[in-house]
Parts: sequence; C-alpha cells; structure tokens
Amino acid sequence: MAIVVQKYGGTSVADPGKIRAVAKRVMLTRDQGHQVVVVVSAMGNATDDLLEMAKRVSINPERRELDLLLSVGERVSMALLSMAIRDLGGNAISFTGSQAGIITNDRHVDARIIEVRPFRIQDELARGRIVIIAGYQGVSYKKEVTTLGRGGSDTTAVAMAAALDAEWCEICSDVDGVYSADPRVVPAAVRIASLSHEEMQEMAEAGAKVLNAQAVEFAKERGIAIYARATAQPPPGVGPHSDGTVVRRFASRPPGTVVGVASEKDLFVLNATVNAEELFAFLDEQNVCGKQLHLVPIEKALDSLTMVLSRENLHNEERFRSQLHERFSESVRLVDALGAVSAIGAGINTSYQNVRTGSAALAKIGVRGISTSSFRITWLVPLEAVDDAVRELHRVFIEVP
Repeated sequence: MAIVVQKYGGTSVADPGKIRAVAKRVMLTRDQGHQVVVVVSAMGNATDDLLEMAKRVSINPERRELDLLLSVGERVSMALLSMAIRDLGGNAISFTGSQAGIITNDRHVDARIIEVRPFRIQDELARGRIVIIAGYQGVSYKKEVTTLGRGGSDTTAVAMAAALDAEWCEICSDVDGVYSADPRVVPAAVRIASLSHEEMQEMAEAGAKVLNAQAVEFAKERGIAIYARATAQPPPGVGPHSDGTVVRRFASRPPGTVVGVASEKDLFVLNATVNAEELFAFLDEQNVCGKQLHLVPIEKALDSLTMVLSRENLHNEERFRSQLHERFSESVRLVDALGAVSAIGAGINTSYQNVRTGSAALAKIGVRGISTSSFRITWLVPLEAVDDAVRELHRVFIEVP
C-alpha cells in the first residue's frame, strides 16, 4: 500500500467536533487502501494562548522554556485525534516530534530539521496502524525539545513525506487552496490551480499563510508534490483531485506572469551605519534573522546597512531593542509602522516592466523601498496602507490582464 501524509491545521482540529470530522476523513483515506501518516497542529489558537500566558509571567521568556511550553499544544491534538480514530474502529497511535524521529539543530523557537529517522513510524505502519504525529516540534542533537517556528507543522509533514517516500503530501486547512491574494482583503482573488515550488516559497516568505516556506523548500529539494486542500473536501481517490492547489516542480504559465500578491504587516526596518560584522554577530547572539538585506561599504570598517525584520518569531522584542541601543546607540535605528506587499511569479524581473507597473499603481499610497528576486518584487509601504496596496497590485497585475 502507498503511504500518504496528511497535515491538519489548527482550525481543522479546533474543537472535539472538528477532531471527530478529521478522524472520519483519515479513516476514509485508510479505507481507500493507503497507509496514512497524519501531522496535526495545536487546536485553534492554543499556541497563541500559551505564548500569551508565558508573557504574563515573564516579559522576555527564555527560548528553551518557550519550546517546552509551546510544544504542548500539538501533543494535545495528536492524542485526541488518535482517541477519535480508535473510537471509529481504527488502529491509531500518536507520537511526539522526538518520538517520530524529527531531529533538528539546537536553535530554539525557530529550529530547522536536519534529519528524519522514521523507524518507529515505519514499524507502526507495517503493523497496520494509522500514525499521528505532533507537528511543529522535534528534538535537537543535544536532546532538547525544539519548535520549528510559525507554520512548522507543514515542515514536519513534508519532511516526513520525504523520509517515508510518500505518494503525496496533503496540507488540509479551512481554505481550498492557495489564492491569488487573501480573499478577505481582495474579494476578486481566485484560486491558483498550480504553482512551482519557487513561486510558492516566495509567496510564503512574503506573507501568504497557506503553506510554510521551509516546508516548500523541503518539497523542492526532494521533488515532492504538495496538495493544499480544504479539510471539508473529501480525501483524494486513486490520485489527488484537480481541485485545491498543487505545488510541484513546474507550473505551466508564461514567464513574467504575476500569479499572486502577498503581504506582511508585522515588520520593522533596521537602518545602521556600523561595522556589519559586529552587527551580524549581535543579531546571531539574539537569534534574530533578517531579510531583504542591503549593505554598502562607506569607509574602512564602516558600512551602511538596511534590513527588514519580522516580529513573527521575535518573542523578546523589548529586550532586543534595549540591548541593541546599549550596544550601538544612535548608529542603529529601528523604523516601525511599515508593511510589505509582494508580487510573485516566475521570471517576474526579466524586464523592469513589472516594477514600473507596480510602482505606478502604488504611487499615491507611497513607496518606502523596493527589493526583488527572480520570483518576487516587494514594495515597502506605510503599515496602514498595506491592504489598499494589495488590492491595487491585484487589480493591475491579475484582474486587468
């Protein structure tokens, strides 16, 4: 029997009724003749609730202890789903990330998977069991519990699919695929039938929440197709249905076509005139990752540097700001009240036409910066104008053509 991996997000397992519905869907997949591995997120807003609780007792919670706390949510989900499947007559067993063989580096809160040792999973599948795995977590080579950052359950699912040589990996949530923009912001947004790994990775990095960027990176490296579908849809039959969105090696569309628009709001920009090596060492000490880095040497041992930072995994912002000022004083400035909007598509920057079109559409809103890659153009805009900027880019790139 072929192995399939299904991942269910927090909204899909938000309460006991939804967990029972997922259990029925898993059993349907099993009844179609598949060996099934299921990865689950924490119920609803459980992770956010745990994080809020931590900050009530500590303004700057220590990252190791945060991992021990935040990993609890997925463990609740896995045990409840296993119980629900057994209640339906299925034979299920649940594993934590460490029990499942998810080995990570020793970076807490946003660890990366370095190896999967799925021996226990393979043994239980051979015994005819449905295996439930707690997503978002693993164990470091130092035997410490680690978590994988926001959306890390996707990464767990894809990494497990690669390790098990699964037929496919299905990511199930409350939406029926990846859309050209957030439908809550852009009513005219349309579902995208297929995306390349690179396009999906750029969309995820730019703020699209359906799939996790690290998960897509895993899928790209291993050549795994990901199917993003709604939990409410029936499971695939012989092969995945044509609905939802498939993310695979190639997507059939002309180069230069904008396929989607994504945005981020929880950003700030770091501007500095310092020795870059000294600043980078400080950021590593604080476990702070930046993106859209621009560095220009201006004189001996002094650089002009701009970097976009996200608050998503920065759980100790107050301490970070304080220590940054203490180390660099006025040489480093943090600019708040900014957001980013991005247009994504293969070959999007083969000419400057897309940059010109997007910049003209955002002229009235006000552009504070532009950065590009082979698959993306990003404009920094005022925070309060992010949604308007998304609508404008969607109008000129996707609705008008």
